[in-house]
Amino acid sequence: MSITINEALRAYIDPLTEHEYAALERSLLTEGCRDALVCWGDVLIDGHNRYAICQRHQIPFKIVQNDHFNNIEDVQLWMIDNHLARRSVSDFQRGMLALRKKEIITARTKQHDENMSSADGETDVAVPIIKPTQSRQEIAREAGISSNAVVQIEKIQRTASPALVQAVRDGTISISAAAAVASLPGEEQIAAVAGGRKELQQAARQVREKIREQKTPEKIAKQAAKLSELPEPNIGSDSNLNQYNSHADISVLQQKIFALQTENATLLEKIASLEAVLEKVQTPD
Repeated sequence: MSITINEALRAYIDPLTEHEYAALERSLLTEGCRDALVCWGDVLIDGHNRYAICQRHQIPFKIVQNDHFNNIEDVQLWMIDNHLARRSVSDFQRGMLALRKKEIITARTKQHDENMSSADGETDVAVPIIKPTQSRQEIAREAGISSNAVVQIEKIQRTASPALVQAVRDGTISISAAAAVASLPGEEQIAAVAGGRKELQQAARQVREKIREQKTPEKIAKQAAKLSELPEPNIGSDSNLNQYNSHADISVLQQKIFALQTENATLLEKIASLEAVLEKVQTPD
């Protein structure tokens, strides 16, 4: 049968890296195409890389049909679930796929609600609808990653330059470091990517240190403001004396909290310095 390539579907899943593509090609040349390609009618929905390699080297392959789809969105959801089930998919790709799934299902739910509202209850047919994945916890569970990683991937989606996104896809930089670098202006992101792994790590470290430096004085200033706002008690009677003692106890506690927060800020600075030294030691030349 003839196979049709839908460019939108082929581009829907992140392409293989050069290394991954070369490894797949070696495997197909050595062992043949063991896994069948999957088609929806004549449209290829799984196995685009295998199909291209088999065509180039005239390697025989099998085709299986999956006709349980009503539209292209059904196919996209199936492709997402299919790739999430694969162990070779990186955490960043898992997070991106789970967020794409959320977008599709949320849009479907909105459309479903609008249709039901416009129908005004006249239809007798119950249209099945999938409950949208709303919380980051649910998205993280779907992707098999942490909720914090989902937050970081969302930030990368919003503010990272294409060059930085490609760097995290390639594994040149971690998700957490990429999220930090994504806080920089686009030109600085591009410059950091051009500088390679060490430059990206240095940029991420500088962003984190700047954030810590900004947060620590803010916390101390807020605590000092709270202490200064304590009312001056009137100690002219026994009842007021009890009130004074109560205020004194609160003041002592708040002073202790202030001292602990100051000590904590100092410790955080020391930890940041140690992390910088450790990252430098672990980074290969």
